[in-house]
Amino acid sequence: MNIRELQSEFVAYAQSIGVDKIGFTTAAPFTELKNRLRRQQELGYQSGFEEADIDKRTEPLQLLDGAESIVAIAVAYPSRMQDAPVGKKGARRGIFCRASWGIDYHTALRERLTLLKDWLEERIEGVRIESMVDTGALVDRAVAERAGIGWSGKNCSIITPEFGSYVYLGELITNIPFAPDTPMEDECGDCRLCLDVCPTGALIEGGQLDSQRCIAFLTQTKGSLPDEFRSHIGNRLYGCDTCQTVCPKNKGKINWIHEEFKPDPELAKPLLVPLLTISNREFKEKFGHVSGSWRGKKPIQRNAIFALAHFKEEAAVPDLVALLEKDSRPVIRGTAAWALGKIGGDVAEAALLTAKDKEQDEEVLVEIDKGLQFFS
Repeated sequence: MNIRELQSEFVAYAQSIGVDKIGFTTAAPFTELKNRLRRQQELGYQSGFEEADIDKRTEPLQLLDGAESIVAIAVAYPSRMQDAPVGKKGARRGIFCRASWGIDYHTALRERLTLLKDWLEERIEGVRIESMVDTGALVDRAVAERAGIGWSGKNCSIITPEFGSYVYLGELITNIPFAPDTPMEDECGDCRLCLDVCPTGALIEGGQLDSQRCIAFLTQTKGSLPDEFRSHIGNRLYGCDTCQTVCPKNKGKINWIHEEFKPDPELAKPLLVPLLTISNREFKEKFGHVSGSWRGKKPIQRNAIFALAHFKEEAAVPDLVALLEKDSRPVIRGTAAWALGKIGGDVAEAALLTAKDKEQDEEVLVEIDKGLQFFS
């Protein structure tokens, strides 16, 4: 079998196992990307979650000796929820971003990539393959762009004509010399909606993101949030979809395709107050299969507190007072103190004054003072 026949059959097989788009590119270095990443590093725009070695992120040969090609895959995920619950006073709800609905996409894509790897190994003697999803060294979006999956939008997402930007990405590096596909032309044009509506101004310019200001990143941190970002969290528990939901290219892209990504509405939009006291075991049992759980329950609980403050949910005051008085984690006590001030009321103020006399942690005391400032 020649390479082109193999490639054609490989594409057909990929589609049969739930790969929505597949593209091919060479294993040549991503030279322009390397320059951009160095600039990002100089500006302090990196999140810290990515591979630190820029050479590994841009030179496939460093990841697989003898690499000839990279196979890029995309799998669509839904942009809308069926039977979404509606939060109300006394029963407020948070939200996980769309990319965290359904089963963890790392699991789903790794299963597909393993099947693709096995398929090639059964047919090609001596084939070498390295696969990765999100946490690998390569920049998924750069690979997908060069492999013709879609173009890189101003919101730093890969945008496909078929599914919009609601796609998960993964890739295989291999020593098979597959024929490369042609990259797509950029179709963003003069549109700058995503830049204009980014809540924190994290999108500096088209294709440049300051990760340190991005709400999707901030919701995944474990410490206290800087004051300037707190009012922008809203009811987001994990991630942010704003730059995708405003994109005209996403209009009408619902993508109810794969059952495994269809969300459980009660998990995608959970009640906030029960999250405040959920145990580690309960959290793992309930949310452990979704990608938004990867940092554990602490960031989710902290964000739930911000969401209750956002709603000024008076019914949550007793629960927040309990956190302030009894929780062992300074970040949670401090966030609860700030939220009590934001919500207001006599009970909240009294709790803050009492806590100020008893609290020993300096950072929590700072947050208590911030909470009390709402009453002045």
